[in-house]
Amino acid sequence: MTPRKRPQSEDLFDVEEKIVEVDVQEEMEGAFLEYAYSVIYSRALPDARDGLKPVQRRILFAMNELGLRPDRGHVKCSRVVGEVMGKYHPHGDTAIYDAMVRMAQPFTMRLPLVDGHGNFGSLDDGPAASRYTEARMAPAALLMTGSLDENTVDFVPNYDEQLMQPGVLPAAYPNLLVNGASGIAVGMATNMAPHNLVEVIGAARHLIANPEADLEALMRFVPGPDLPLGGRIVGLEGIRDAYETGRGSFRTRATARIENITARKKGIVVTDLPYLVGPEKVREKVKQLVQGKKLQGISDIIDLTDRKKGLQLVIEIKTGFNPEAVLEELYRLTPLEESFAINNVALVDGQPRTLGLKELLQVYVDFRTEVVRRRTEHRLGKKKDRLHIVEGRLIAILDIDEVIQLIRSSDDVAMARTRLMQVFDLTEIQANDILEIPLRRLTKFSRIELETERDELLREIEQLEAILGDQQLLLRLVSDELAVVAKEHGTPRRTVLLESDGASGMTSAAGSSPRAGAGAKGQVSLEVADDPCWVLLSSTGLLARTSGTDDEELPAKERGGRRAKHDVLRSRVRATARGHVGLVTSTGRIVKLSVVELPALPPTAGQPNLSGGAPLSAFVDLPPDETPLALVTLGGEGPGLALGTRAGVVKRVNPDYPGNKDSFEVIGLKDGDAVVGAIELATGEESLVFVTSDAQLLHFSASLVRPQGRSGGGMAGIKLGTGAQVVGFHAVDPQAENVVVTVAGSAGALPGTEAGSVKVTDMWAYPSKGRATGGVRCHRFLRGEDALVLGWAGAAPPMAASANGVAVELPETNDKRDGSGTPAPAPIASIA
Repeated sequence: MTPRKRPQSEDLFDVEEKIVEVDVQEEMEGAFLEYAYSVIYSRALPDARDGLKPVQRRILFAMNELGLRPDRGHVKCSRVVGEVMGKYHPHGDTAIYDAMVRMAQPFTMRLPLVDGHGNFGSLDDGPAASRYTEARMAPAALLMTGSLDENTVDFVPNYDEQLMQPGVLPAAYPNLLVNGASGIAVGMATNMAPHNLVEVIGAARHLIANPEADLEALMRFVPGPDLPLGGRIVGLEGIRDAYETGRGSFRTRATARIENITARKKGIVVTDLPYLVGPEKVREKVKQLVQGKKLQGISDIIDLTDRKKGLQLVIEIKTGFNPEAVLEELYRLTPLEESFAINNVALVDGQPRTLGLKELLQVYVDFRTEVVRRRTEHRLGKKKDRLHIVEGRLIAILDIDEVIQLIRSSDDVAMARTRLMQVFDLTEIQANDILEIPLRRLTKFSRIELETERDELLREIEQLEAILGDQQLLLRLVSDELAVVAKEHGTPRRTVLLESDGASGMTSAAGSSPRAGAGAKGQVSLEVADDPCWVLLSSTGLLARTSGTDDEELPAKERGGRRAKHDVLRSRVRATARGHVGLVTSTGRIVKLSVVELPALPPTAGQPNLSGGAPLSAFVDLPPDETPLALVTLGGEGPGLALGTRAGVVKRVNPDYPGNKDSFEVIGLKDGDAVVGAIELATGEESLVFVTSDAQLLHFSASLVRPQGRSGGGMAGIKLGTGAQVVGFHAVDPQAENVVVTVAGSAGALPGTEAGSVKVTDMWAYPSKGRATGGVRCHRFLRGEDALVLGWAGAAPPMAASANGVAVELPETNDKRDGSGTPAPAPIASIA
């Protein structure tokens, strides 16, 4: 191309330029690829290791550099945004602030990383401007940035190469699975659901211990997502597909119950909404459908949400309409039910990949193992450097007079340093340190301190070298640190997982009137046939009903203790689908439950899958100090209910329960006492069994206990030793093959922190004694044990579960009634 010279008016510096012809198509393709690369790797997709996008990582790093820790005051968000934009993230302040707001929203993040102060928005409204809000790091953010100064990750230059920033954060927990992610790149997108921290860490630890674990084993720990505001997930097949292939979908459904708003009017009370759905969005959609004549049966919708009660959306139902039918139409037509498409796309080694559950966990475990290894190497180097200094000081203190004379006779520091190195065989680092030691450090006590420090350093160096030299020790350290994170920051599951929506239990009433249901196309009737069924209560508090009509669905050998998929069955009673059952609590009262409101489990050839149940809190609100014990029938027939209390009181209750009360007392308890066991008797000739904390067992016939009315206080059941209390009360059929399970531990240990020892003994090994006596010894304590923490008696075989419902293996039967137990593989929370 021929050079072109600018005109004189433009040629200020007499500079010639060249015009290069390029192909437009090639130029656009190159520019588009560069843009796509920038969006994918620098903006939209999270890293599979720490689960953060670059802007989120830079926000946390900047806040860490500013010292905005949880124990310090909040600062203006605009200050943080300016710090991030000026030093690390060369994009607009709006994008940075939006990312910061999302990390502070408890309805978006399962474990928020930013502690916001001010208006950070809601599900229906946006946040205030950054100049009006304040923020600091949340406790979980310290887990993400911890040990950054210990060479755990590589640092990379910032956009102008004047500063350094981490390419990834150390991430002490699997943040990508816990908090999820969403983003739209060029040609790809990611959409990941939040999960429960305790469940994810449990799966990661299982994978560390069992690298060949399959998806089924991991899903025992992570059965499904756990959304920040709870709600329900209906249909688990899509979740399993997502965990296997990285792609799938599920339906999120609001938690709703039907209540009597007034004496003659019913309403639907919504207490949890689907993920990222706000109440205003639901209200607008319902009003639009009602005005358009597409939804019938609704008279009003009121938002009673406040800070004290939380979300409470009340939908009033017109008289004559079926509330269940209206609720089904709401699920079908409004955002009370939404679909969530899972697309687990994240960066692995700089490349976007679609990952399943095991791959996500494996990437994190490998990364965290490398972080801990690098941290250990860094600490080992620091300890060795300090040991080198301490050894030099010890040499100097042993010959302190000669050292002082040598220094005083030297002309300058350089000569003193050289002579110290030659005379005492010191390194230059040691010689410099000795020259800088203050005189107050040259005492006899200082020598003792240095020798103690040297010995401690040698022990620590040995431990660190052992970790680096043994891969199993390194993995165990990673697993133990994850366990600590789960214990300190874990919260219970909030989202209920349902195999199905229970539609199998609904039938359409032929010939129903037009007002029997509501819907845009035809009438919908959800009348439930009043068929016999079982009502089930699991050890983790899940309630459900079966659709079975005979005993074949609960094998006689294992009734009350059959092992479910993730749980054990604590209690079960016969009922009808449109009837009521009672829930006995530790305060000695019965709470009435409507069977039709319980989720119906699909028919199975054997034991129903209790993972399709719903938590007890969805049907009844119990105070924190009141625990559920068992289910009972409310028919007013049979030998009645047997109760055992912590203070050793036994009572048989006449089954004359009031039919017009939602809850009522069944025993008069003394101050400080509580019910520990409740059993509905079948014949009145059962053996009642007490197990106490000081390892005493007493059993006697229920016929020795006189039935009383509901206000009675019971009678003496077992004579307790000093400081002892009842830890188990049960009733067994004396003609059946029964066993006794006892779990021993330390009375001062926190529940669930130690496994203790467990023993299984045949019931016939314990002689029967009279009521109100002291019983016989049933367990011999090992070293470190001083009490029984759990006692159970019932038909064999027994099943045990941990606090989260995972099965715990029990030992073989022990013939010695007062023998010691064997160590349990995990803490046992329930036996059934």
